[in-house]
Amino acid sequence: MNNKFDALKDDDSGDHDQDQGSQKDCEKEKNDNDEDDDQNTAKKKIAVPGVGEHPLQYNYSFWYSRRTPGRPASTQSYESNIKQIGSFASVEQFWRFYSHMIRPGDLTGHSDFHLFKEGIKPMWEDDANKLGGKWIIRLRKGLASRCWENLILAMLGEQFMVGEEICGAVVSVRFQEDIISIWNKTASDQATITRIRDTLRRVLNLPPNTIMEYKTHTDSIKAWEDFHGLVNAVGGR
Repeated sequence: MNNKFDALKDDDSGDHDQDQGSQKDCEKEKNDNDEDDDQNTAKKKIAVPGVGEHPLQYNYSFWYSRRTPGRPASTQSYESNIKQIGSFASVEQFWRFYSHMIRPGDLTGHSDFHLFKEGIKPMWEDDANKLGGKWIIRLRKGLASRCWENLILAMLGEQFMVGEEICGAVVSVRFQEDIISIWNKTASDQATITRIRDTLRRVLNLPPNTIMEYKTHTDSIKAWEDFHGLVNAVGGR
């Protein structure tokens, strides 16, 4: 499938973590009221492959988010901060989106791109995610763009070979490092988790000593709640 992706690219040339982005960043999301209305309407339409296009096994949606560092976010504010860029159902539609998107290495501040199966929000609490978890890989600066592209092409091309387990992927741009992660549905399925890890190592060409961490969304939610409980206690609330 990668050969098909690469050929078509030449033919047809986003966690509960917003800061001020560049003008170019802002162009990647619809931020005027009229545009938001149009976007909400577009979200209700199910993406379908065009005539002669190469359909993907699943439909997917791109999302984008950013936050102000050091400002704790509630679940509600996190959800409202995630902007859906659009959905696609074919290889060609993917490249139309991707070829016009800024690369992760050129994003500013605390910014995230999310690519999830259509109908799944990039949130721990989503029904498709809540019993699952994610593999986390921390990257030194300069590697995010290449690793993100390799990861999402592998995901769209069904290279993980774990049935319907894959929910989506995230690239998180930070000041000192960048982070990529891939989310799956069932945290208790050790065989699937191991296969995803091994495929990640291969498609990203990771050095043997690369640190990879698997974290369940249940643990992420508990840590987030504990942190905010401490913040509220210290604040006297």
